[in-house]
Parts: sequence; C-alpha cells; structure tokens
Amino acid sequence: MDLQGKVAIVTGAASGMGRELARQLASAGATVVATDIDGQALAATTAAIPGTQGQVLDVADGVRFRQLVEETASTHGRLDYVFNNAGIAIYGEALDMTRAQWEKIVNVNLWGVINGTTAAYEVMARQGFGQIVNTASAAGLAPIPMMTAYAMTKHAVVGLSTSLRTEAADKGVKVNVVCPGVVSTGIFDHAIGLGINIPKLRGKSPMKEMPVEDAVARILRGVAANEAVIVFPASAKMLDLFSRFNRGLREPFLQQAVRQARRLRARHDNA
Repeated sequence: MDLQGKVAIVTGAASGMGRELARQLASAGATVVATDIDGQALAATTAAIPGTQGQVLDVADGVRFRQLVEETASTHGRLDYVFNNAGIAIYGEALDMTRAQWEKIVNVNLWGVINGTTAAYEVMARQGFGQIVNTASAAGLAPIPMMTAYAMTKHAVVGLSTSLRTEAADKGVKVNVVCPGVVSTGIFDHAIGLGINIPKLRGKSPMKEMPVEDAVARILRGVAANEAVIVFPASAKMLDLFSRFNRGLREPFLQQAVRQARRLRARHDNA
C-alpha cells in the first residue's frame, strides 16, 4: 500500500495488532494517530515508531472519540482510515459473568466500535472519501460457547460493518470488517478468565496462532482490495464455512466441547 500523505487513526495501538498496524501503516508512509487507554504503553509505541502521534483514548467515551476524529481531520486536512481495533476478551460461562463484566465488554468491543465508526463516517461522508476498518473476530462468524459475551459483541461488529458498507458506498466511504482466527497478541494476557485457565486453554487450542506481523500484512492487503469481510487464516475460513453450512452438525459438536470444558473445570476445582 502506498500511503504517502494519508492519515490514519488506530485504536488499541499500545500492543498486539494495534501496535503492528501503526508500525506497518507508518512504514508505508502514513501519518498515524495511535490511541490507547494505557498511556504509558502508548508512549512506548509512539517512541518506537516514527510517524506516529499518541493520543490517550477510552474508546467507550463517545464524546472524546468524536472530538479526536474531528481534530485529526482538521489538523491534517483529511482523514483516510480509521482502524477500530481495541478490544477485550472474557472466557467462561455466561452464568458466571457479573453485570459489570457484561457492561465492560459491550462498552469496549461494541460501543467503542460504534463510537469510532459513527464519528469517522460523518467526517468521511463530508469529505467524500475514507475507509473504516473494524476488527471483529472469527468469533463474529460462528457461535463460540464459553465466550458468549465476546462472540456476541463480535457478531454485532460484523453486522454493523457489513450493513453500513452498502449504505456508505454512495458517499465514497468504504467499510471493512476483519475476522481473524487466533493471532499471537497480548489479548490472552489481559483476558478475564472465569473458572478458565487461559494459558492452558491457549495451549490446547486446535487453531495454530498466526504471527501478528503476518496477520496485519493480511489485513492491509484486504483493506487495499476493499474486501468486505477479511477472514484469515485458513482455519478461520473453515470455521466460517462449517458454521454456515453444517448447522445440524454444529450444535452437537459445540455441546460436547462445553461438556468437556465443564468436566475439566470440575476436576480443577476438586483438585
């Protein structure tokens, strides 16, 4: 991608895919406004990546997010990309989740994307161009029990993005949604586990983790090609196809996985 003179906002840029997005975008010539709620980690990101500017941002704060988008467009005279990438994960049974945990994951994973999308869409529709890229997950394409809240928010992001894409086309605005499988990022380290041993679960996952550098390169290829839904790697594509075309087989398979998870938890609790 030739991004000379282009301006991009990236949320969740202090680590993981957000940080790598900022790095690859800046390396391609873009001016990057990198945002994160963790100011200290964000400062380390911007110090390490020339061409980035740091702005501490809680994506759940719609007023501040809109202000940042407007300020960025005004300062640089344009806004070409917004990557709504910030997100959190909660593993465990829905019965174990508190109201506060439901609110937290909805505020970050869904309202954070809504806030960034609506603010960017207004600016981009006004200028007649721009691209909004929302990070969902393969969990937004298939049911993922024991991660119900996470899957719910990611399904919503897919619906928001694919629906707005058609609505925004005549305004000159492109909308893409990213649905990766398992990527080697810090989301596992910061995830909330409710009766779930996350490192052990990660080690037993049948899906091979994709290096973050490769994942972001694939995202940017999809953005350049204006793919509606950017799904990768092959395991995520297979999960999507299996879920869509084998609903009769899907339920028994997932129920067995849930029973196995409950047995493992019971053994751990009784140990």
